[in-house]
Amino acid sequence: MTSVRERIQGSIPALITPMKDGKVDEAAFRKFVSWQIAQGSQGLVPCGTTGESPTLSHEEHKRVVQICVEETAGRVPVIAGAGSNSTEEAIELTRHAKEVGADAVLHVTGYYNKPTQEGMYRHFTAVAEAVDLPILLYNIPARAIVEISVETMARLAKHPGIMGVKDATANLMRPTRERNACGKGWRLLSGEDGTALGYMAHGGHGCISVTANVAPKLLAEFQAACLSGAYDRARELHDRLMPLHDAMFCEPSPAPVKYAVSLLGLCTPDVRLPLVEASDDARKRVQDAMQSAGVKP
Repeated sequence: MTSVRERIQGSIPALITPMKDGKVDEAAFRKFVSWQIAQGSQGLVPCGTTGESPTLSHEEHKRVVQICVEETAGRVPVIAGAGSNSTEEAIELTRHAKEVGADAVLHVTGYYNKPTQEGMYRHFTAVAEAVDLPILLYNIPARAIVEISVETMARLAKHPGIMGVKDATANLMRPTRERNACGKGWRLLSGEDGTALGYMAHGGHGCISVTANVAPKLLAEFQAACLSGAYDRARELHDRLMPLHDAMFCEPSPAPVKYAVSLLGLCTPDVRLPLVEASDDARKRVQDAMQSAGVKP
């Protein structure tokens, strides 16, 4: 039987959370989850940053994870966002993810309170000790300020409950260094669409992607090409998608990607304050990028 670790690969969208009239649009989210799976996505991440987790209440956060698990119905792995800069809160969200049937959880470093390497080691270890559910570390210094060192990651990799990393450092030396330090069983997932081609060539297993929200079929094809070693085809797809990758971050995410998905008729472009909807300039850039990539309503 294939383990959760082995199943986590390929194109895995960091899901948006559809909203309408200030509330989570549960019906739209259910439809979106099923559409993603039908388009070829190989896993799903609810309640990450792209899902506006910072502005979801705890009740909304838990409900979104539950809906994703229910709608997925075991077809692909669900990696629930459960990170917090409070260890107790991270444990609480992880317990809930396990209770509702998520396959794994994603845990970010201690944004704002800036823990040391020892603090991060103890934080992630405490979560892994408290709940028996596979953990992916989320290394994103651009947002969290702190970065998990390779040495700390090697320490964490010794815990059987910690299985890999979502890497948004854009440092393409990291996957090789981590594989050497953490062992070949360590799961390596890119967290940045723009460098995913290079990351996969350096031994990655997949990408937790923003762009896959709007172009899931193309990203699934791109990842399949990488995983099979067809890098000429992967590069063709990457070149086609690069303007779309750039457009998704022309303003703070997820405003651009929500607007893109709204053009597909799958959600409204609504985001929660302090974020605002994509500007007219951003909308034009998103439209042009979608047209260039061949992603149309």
